[in-house]
Amino acid sequence: MAAPEGGGLGEDARLDQETAQWLRWDKNFLTLEAVKRLIAEGNKEELGKCFGARMEFGTAGLRAAMGPGISRMNDLTIIQTTQGFCRYLEKQFSDLKQKGIVISFDARAHPSSGGSSRRFARLAATTFISQGIPVYLFSDITPTPFVPFTVLRLKLCAGIMITASHNPKQDNGYKVYWDNGAQIISPHDKGISQAIEENLEPWPQAWDDSLIDSSPLLHNPSASINNDYFEDLKKYCFHRSVNRETKVKFVHTSVHGVGHNFVQSAFKAFDLVPPEAVPEQKDPDPEFPTVKYPNPEEGKGVLTLSFALADKTKARIVLANDPDADRLAVAEKQDSGEWRVFSGNELGALLGWWLFTSWKEKNQDRSALKDTYMLSSTVSSKILRAIALKEGFHFEETLTGFKWMGNRAKQLIDQGKTVLFAFEEAIGYMCCPFVLDKDGVSAAVISAELASFLATKNLSLSQQLKAIYVEYGYHITKASYFICHDQDTIKKLFENLRNYDGKNNYPKACGKFEISAIRDLTTGYDDSQPDKKAVLPTSKSSQMITFTFANGGVATMRTSGTEPKIKYYAELCAPPGNSDPEQLKKELNELVSAIEEHFFQPQKYNLQPKAD
Repeated sequence: MAAPEGGGLGEDARLDQETAQWLRWDKNFLTLEAVKRLIAEGNKEELGKCFGARMEFGTAGLRAAMGPGISRMNDLTIIQTTQGFCRYLEKQFSDLKQKGIVISFDARAHPSSGGSSRRFARLAATTFISQGIPVYLFSDITPTPFVPFTVLRLKLCAGIMITASHNPKQDNGYKVYWDNGAQIISPHDKGISQAIEENLEPWPQAWDDSLIDSSPLLHNPSASINNDYFEDLKKYCFHRSVNRETKVKFVHTSVHGVGHNFVQSAFKAFDLVPPEAVPEQKDPDPEFPTVKYPNPEEGKGVLTLSFALADKTKARIVLANDPDADRLAVAEKQDSGEWRVFSGNELGALLGWWLFTSWKEKNQDRSALKDTYMLSSTVSSKILRAIALKEGFHFEETLTGFKWMGNRAKQLIDQGKTVLFAFEEAIGYMCCPFVLDKDGVSAAVISAELASFLATKNLSLSQQLKAIYVEYGYHITKASYFICHDQDTIKKLFENLRNYDGKNNYPKACGKFEISAIRDLTTGYDDSQPDKKAVLPTSKSSQMITFTFANGGVATMRTSGTEPKIKYYAELCAPPGNSDPEQLKKELNELVSAIEEHFFQPQKYNLQPKAD
């Protein structure tokens, strides 16, 4: 976070106080020396960046650059965060000392500050064990979904995953799961935040992580959880005989992250020949040397090496995980020789259709449909809604983010319902409800089985996607973002939309496109509801407005919780039957251009467009 505006004596005095405290408490030689050096140089600007404001603990936990100071991820801020989290859990769970928590980590490291995910995980474990709380600490890197899986499997009170997912290499993060196996939602974030502020001074044993190795409270769940996860995954293999015979070849990249071994094991669990791994990217490497951003959502740039290997090995399908293996991108070689990277919404349509079709084959009784659900977030494609309407199961929309889908899925499961699938457009898929979060490992192998099954019918993924659109109606989507580092500008932009023609009036049109409904989840307004109040939960701390257009278009503009972006998501939904997808695409592009021009006004607000 940026330093608060307005310097003056108050700010200098606060900085002096923060740095003095840091010098007393930090026992990591590298970060301690870095701070001493900045003080000696009188480098106020850099000190302001490191100590500007304490990282904010939100529902996604923490995410920030590694380095010295309270604004960064480092040994001391990990200890402080964990002390707060520990005290909060003690208040919430009387059986914390019987049940305990799970901790895992990815492969990130930052040599210049001595920080790494593994070290942070050990320090977090030390904090809990020093208070007599059992810790299930993985002995090696795992995918993020292994933490929520372990919480449910071992009936623990909470889980911590040290990861920054697909962020740039200098970042790290601290992600928290509750005892229901889902990411935390409010008010836990506020409670934890407050507890962190109350427990800043490191406890006596905080730095002595060698103590945990001989502690009877330390457990290593790696072998048993690995075994249990792949056993549970086998229940989602519907066509073992097809898998054994298939000629479809796959290439997999873990983009220098944790996914390689786990995806290999998943393929073996399904009796599929394991995919060819991109050799330059298969081993964990915190430098991410072959990619600009380690994010498969960025599309073809991250997949260049995968395409080259696939062309060489005559593989038709590329599967790409992000570095903590909770997301999945899929690409397929077309007859033209071009590679098509499916969007998150397209893969969501394919996986949703597949999981429903496979479930229906096993459950012929139509009465089971009334207890069957699929979920997606409000900025994702409405294709599941269209499938649900025609097939007779339930579809529910949640707020953006898997924390909402995971928590809602758990509620439904506890009511005896079946949750078949949940997804969000940011290439996150929950195909197996034994993990109540997105899981790129299960999604990878289920996508591979889907492709193998379709090949027996001489169909490609692209052809099947088209068949889904013909049957349930075309859903064409387009999403992008503008970069804006200034919170005040973002606020102005959204306030302008709320006072479009004077006081308190939203726009009635966007260019030539007439608006038929507006929902504002920042203020809780929804003019499609009789009482004009939104049904979904509202949050004043983030901006989000959804416009519904008379032509069947829907567009949402929102701020990102983890990045300096204003994102937009637009979709045209056509009813089933004879639609011309090219005409729909043209209309959607015109709608998006109008939104960019009239609602974002990038020149006026000095917004940076997404770099292609």
